This record gives sequence, C-alpha cells and structure tokens, in this order.
Amino acid sequence: MEALIPVINKLQDVFNTVGADAIQLPQIIVVGTQSSGKSSVIESLVGRTFLPRGTGIVTRCPLVIQLNYCPKDDRERRSSEEGTLNLEEWGKFLHTKGKVFTDFNEIRNEIEQETNRKAGHNKGVCSEPIVLKIYSSSVLNLSLVDLPGLTKVPVGDQPEDIEQQIKKLVVKYISNPNSIILAVVTANTDMATSESIKIARDVDVDGRRTLAVVTKLDLMDAGTDAIDILCGRVIPVKLGIIGVVNRSQQDINDKKSIKDALRDEAAYLQRKYPTLANRNGTPYLAKTLNRLLMHHIRDCVPDLKTRVNVMVSQFQSLLNSYGDDVSDKSQTLLQIITKFASAYCSTIEGTARNIETTELCGGARICYIFHETFGHTLDSIHPLVGLTKMDILTAIRNATGPRPALFVPEVSFELLVKRQIRRLEEPSLRCVELVHEE
Repeated sequence: MEALIPVINKLQDVFNTVGADAIQLPQIIVVGTQSSGKSSVIESLVGRTFLPRGTGIVTRCPLVIQLNYCPKDDRERRSSEEGTLNLEEWGKFLHTKGKVFTDFNEIRNEIEQETNRKAGHNKGVCSEPIVLKIYSSSVLNLSLVDLPGLTKVPVGDQPEDIEQQIKKLVVKYISNPNSIILAVVTANTDMATSESIKIARDVDVDGRRTLAVVTKLDLMDAGTDAIDILCGRVIPVKLGIIGVVNRSQQDINDKKSIKDALRDEAAYLQRKYPTLANRNGTPYLAKTLNRLLMHHIRDCVPDLKTRVNVMVSQFQSLLNSYGDDVSDKSQTLLQIITKFASAYCSTIEGTARNIETTELCGGARICYIFHETFGHTLDSIHPLVGLTKMDILTAIRNATGPRPALFVPEVSFELLVKRQIRRLEEPSLRCVELVHEE
C-alpha cells in the first residue's frame, strides 16, 4: 500500500504538465490563515527549512510538495531519480526539467522566482501550481498542497478583492471530494472563530475529510492549556486534532534546526500534556497523514480506475478515428500544405465549394478594400493640392537652363509628378495593411 502514493504523484505530474483536471486525485490540502504556522508545520514534516518567509502573503500560488521516502541503500531508486548516492536528500521541480537541487536555500530561491514568474511581483495570487519533489531517507511518503493564507485586508498594491481571490482558490482545491483537508489553527486564538475550520466545514459538511492541526501550543496565555481543544471538546473533528509546537521567529533567526525543534517539542508535550504526548507532535502528525492518505487512496482507487478506463476508451476511439499511423511524414506534410494552399487560392478566387452568403470573405474582401476603401481615399485626394502655378513655372524654367524652350521639358514634369505621387504613399500602405489583415 505504501507504493500507492508515488503512483498518485506520477499521475499528478502528468495532469499538471498537460493542464488536465478531469480526474480529481487524492491529496492533502493545507489550509490556514496568514501567520497560522502553516509553513512551520510543512517544514517540520520535511525536516528542512526551505519555504519563503516574510510579511504579508508569501505563498501566492499552490505549492504541491511530494515527499518521497528514499532509503540510502536503495541504489536503484536513487539512480532512477537522478539522486547522488551519498546525499541525504535532494529536490526537483517539475518546471526545471529534471534539474537536481541539493541546497535547500536554492529550493527556496527557486520557489520565490517561479512564484514571481507565475503571479507577478505585486503580491497577487495565481491558481497555477508549482510542483516540488523532495527525496529523503527521513520522510514518509506524502503529497501536500500548500495554499495562500486566508486574509481579510489587501496590503500594498494587492487587488481589493484579494480575500475573495484566495478564498476561491482554496475552495477550488478543498472541494475535491478525494482530498484531505489539513486545517491549521493556532492555540492562542479562539478555535470557534477559525477561518480554516469554517471554510473546511462549508465544503466538508460532515467533516469526514478534515484533520485539524493546532499550532503554537507553547504560546497560550499563562494558566491556560489546550486539553479541551486537543480532546475535541471545543470543536469535534472526525479525523482528529493534533497539536504541534512550531519554531518561533527568533528560533528561525537563530537558525535552530528542525531536529532540535522536534526534540524540544517532544519535551514540551511530555511536560505539559503527558497523557496526550503520544498522540500529538510533528512525528505523530506525519504518521497520521501518511496513514490517512494511503487509506484515502485505497478507497478512491476503484472509482479512479473506472474513470481512467473510461477516458482511455474515449481517447482511444478518438485516436482510431484519425486513421492509421503516418508512414511517410514528409509526404503527408506536403499533401497537407498542398491542400491548404489550394483551399486558400480557391477562397481568394471565389471558386470554393461553400460560398458565404451572409458577408464578404476571401477575394471579395480584398476587392472591396481596393475599390471602396482605397478608391474613395484616392478620390478624396486632389492632384494639384500644394502645387501652384509659380511652382510649375519655376520647375520649367529651371529645367530649360539659359535658353527658353519651345516644349515643356520632361524633367520638370517628372519632378512635379513625383512630388504629388508621394502623397499617395500613406493611403497605399494603409491599403496593404488592410489586405494583410484579411
């Protein structure tokens, strides 16, 4: 069953590459407000710091994170995935065509750059996903989708409807009936008013697809605890509620490692919530998500298989309707070009089989441009505008030199005519443009 998640990941890659969403695949959707700790939860699951951070909206398009367990002794798997055998972990993006990233700071930079390419630099959002694969011997097979944090107020030059844009994007992903919603809420706020829980309930009414993660357990007011929340007495969640302790901003600034943070988290849970410690924390969250996703995929496989078989049959019929394989591609291409040229000439000459009766087309349009548009323009130009009798006399005298001429010299005529014909250049070029546009 463990092999199901990589298979779904490969299907997800194919659909993202071709831009198809006809089949909704099982995946875990991470939902939360800004500064709810989503990034810290995801980084704790991966075990490395790699997500962009900052003020305002940092995640501005869906980030699909595919975690792939790759043990050190699996030489065949590491070779097939372009990983170096002596590396602990590495990452690849779908859009970089196989480039291997061994430095997680480079992964962060690539996420930022690709986000700017897709969503621009003005803190706007985009629905086109970025796909990141991470291979490591210290992760469980998972597929996560990190979405922009829910917000209320636009910042800087963000559009006024940024709240609606983000909500629409979140609803689009969590409406997938085959998805698991990971609703991230903070322990130091009222869970009953949580935006992530509310939007999850709007879509998943019976709550069978929602798992809640309570972050920042260590930041609750003195004298309070989260026992009622973690036990589901405040708001019950069918898939469960798991509490975690994030790294603080100071910890991140001090470059506190994920390993140290997990050790401190385990110690805090054992000290503060000894009876609940074994059912909370990041390691338990990772195992729970892995188990839920595998079971969810197993439940969805029969329907997915049926839909895939139906689509294969439909596209096979469509493919068969195109005829046999092309044996001589050059000859076929020449035939297509010849037929196109013949049809094009027939349309221009008015000898096509199907003649349009509602509007002018083909050569008739060109004829109309020449005789109506261009013709009227020429008629409106007076041939002697800007040419006085004195200009004509001066040109004749200059062409005759020191002796008077009996006849008008051709040189003077050509000189004056060229100057007047130049006035026809602009309407003629405009006529060419109109014909070209047709």
